[in-house]
Amino acid sequence: MVQVLISILFDTPPNTERGNGGETHQRAGEDVKALTTQQGVAISDNQNSLKAGSRGPTLLEDFVLREKIHHFDHERIPERIVHARGSAAHGYFELTESLEDFTTAKILTETDKQTPLFTRFSTVAGNKGSKDTPRDVRGFAVKIYTEEGNWDIVGNNMPIFFIQDAMKFPDLIHAVKPEPDRGFPQAASAHDTFWDFVSLTPETMHNLIWLMSDRGLPRSLRMMEGFGIHSYRLINKEGKSTFVRFHWKPVLGVQSTTWDEAVKVSGADPDYHRRDLFESINNGDYPEWEFGVQLFTEEEANEFPFDHLDATKLIPEELVPVKTVGKMVLNRYPDNFFAETEQVAFCPSHLPPGIDFSNDPLLQGRLFSYLDTQLSRLRSPNFAQLPINAPKCPFANNQQDGHMQMQTPKTRTLYEPQSLDTTRPRESVKEGFESFHEQLDDGVKGRVRAESFADHYSQPRMFYRSQTPTEQAHIATAYAFELGKVDTAHVRARMLGHLIHIDEDLANRVATALGMDLPEPADAAAPVLDIATSKAVQTIGLTPDSLKGRLIGILVAEGSNGSEIKKFEDAAKERGASVKIVAPSKEVVLDDGTRIQADERLAGGPSVMFDAVVSIIMPDQAKKLAKDSSALDWFNDAYGHCKAITYCGATDEFILSKLPIEKDSFVTPLAELDSFIANAKSRLWEREPKVRDLA
Repeated sequence: MVQVLISILFDTPPNTERGNGGETHQRAGEDVKALTTQQGVAISDNQNSLKAGSRGPTLLEDFVLREKIHHFDHERIPERIVHARGSAAHGYFELTESLEDFTTAKILTETDKQTPLFTRFSTVAGNKGSKDTPRDVRGFAVKIYTEEGNWDIVGNNMPIFFIQDAMKFPDLIHAVKPEPDRGFPQAASAHDTFWDFVSLTPETMHNLIWLMSDRGLPRSLRMMEGFGIHSYRLINKEGKSTFVRFHWKPVLGVQSTTWDEAVKVSGADPDYHRRDLFESINNGDYPEWEFGVQLFTEEEANEFPFDHLDATKLIPEELVPVKTVGKMVLNRYPDNFFAETEQVAFCPSHLPPGIDFSNDPLLQGRLFSYLDTQLSRLRSPNFAQLPINAPKCPFANNQQDGHMQMQTPKTRTLYEPQSLDTTRPRESVKEGFESFHEQLDDGVKGRVRAESFADHYSQPRMFYRSQTPTEQAHIATAYAFELGKVDTAHVRARMLGHLIHIDEDLANRVATALGMDLPEPADAAAPVLDIATSKAVQTIGLTPDSLKGRLIGILVAEGSNGSEIKKFEDAAKERGASVKIVAPSKEVVLDDGTRIQADERLAGGPSVMFDAVVSIIMPDQAKKLAKDSSALDWFNDAYGHCKAITYCGATDEFILSKLPIEKDSFVTPLAELDSFIANAKSRLWEREPKVRDLA
């Protein structure tokens, strides 16, 4: 946005002195606390270690130095094995429609109450220092601090997962992580070991096609759906069970980038999603999701053409509609990234009475794995006492000691039954968690997978055939790109054999792009069904007709027309968009003499960071920019990514006329403000086949 610069005097801060070596010493004063050690001892000098003479050796007795360095040496903890790259925010959950007929959980029965929560989004495959925008599944984990205990809904931005049994999770992650003999690629699935594994594991086909779709390239964390993935149970006061799947639907709609765009964004700003979350909250544009549930009985589940306990299967919304019963709003960024975003510990086993687990074998394995992971990463069974993990309701137990115990139990009895302290907590039949009394069959114990899990192609076929033609082209192109990175020919061929079952046209498109012949179809363990298509799984087809949440880039330079800039800025903001000013230099003077500060320099603010662009520059500046590759890329990329472009006369004469940019309905002059506002709400996908080859 336009920022008028105010003259600032760069005086030396108060209570500042120079030392013998010219080093800066800032002293405590009446309004400034004294710096201390961990023991509360005030530090007199934070610039110099204790030495034997000014040029002598440092003395071992310098406890201030030792404490400071030792703490620094140990201030990192092991990163998560998966979901290491994450961003998070505080907010609240509000129930708008009670589910008291289905559950006793107060968080799902008591309406119009705001319950605090903490939500963390993450990529899966990359390390903590990787980029925000790779093609990847995104974690979507919500910790709700209910009055009956913490409830962790630990899911993803896709409603299914790659595998059916937790036994296979280490294999999946070992395959997708950097190959162990070479240590690359980072945060990428486009390599031999991943495709070798998935091509030998047909159950991965459904999550794989979601990953190859636009859902694998979200535009923003605010524009992702969230799914609990598994079936859970809701238990009512009569002890009756109803199955449920949990959904988070973004108010801004599901929106994505193109692959070329995501690659360029990662170079321009590897923190793109994290910055977007931070700025949206800072600007008061609080991210919001509707909370929905799919409710169904065991009898209804038995009629599904798939097994709902199979985590590779979604339940189409046309079969079981999503009932909106609440909302989540994120309104506060963490005060400290490490203390909150890094130390938060999610476990799917954390849930309040009235909610219970299903027999989904992947879920059952997660109930063990997550707790074990937190013990390994946070190094203490007392990780739940960290402020970000601690419940906000009263809690009491007989747990004792352990590394970093932060509680001070005032009792002699940390056991029960006992008769020495009548005030100690006891079990509660009335309020306590009670598992559903499920009638089990008389099956034989063994390592066996249900035959009802055998259909690996019907739902991927439904997903692909539900997409718009543009989305289908993106999926085929993504397969071609990923398999094009695979050097082992039989792995590529084996993967094409699976695609034939999903859709023969898809298989042909990918094979043609790879220059390969179609192999024989893979063996199918169960008949492939033609399930009714579902519009709910689209992305482009569901893009909302709104500017809210979108970011407009306005290119200006010396002498640009201030009133035109303000006109476009005001029009975009009135309709919910954010605006950033881009200029060749950090400061420019407009035609009315106003000096403004650009949000981004042109060299560091490419058009891939914006949803639509405007250019308002004078002829002399346009002539200069016509020789600047970053300026030419600014317009070429916006056009290549099917975005709206609005231009002034000088831009048209000296820049656009020299570029391969066709003046279609999304390339408009400044005079057509209304057209730009309408176009900026979406993209002109009809343009895409003209600017790149799609499979």
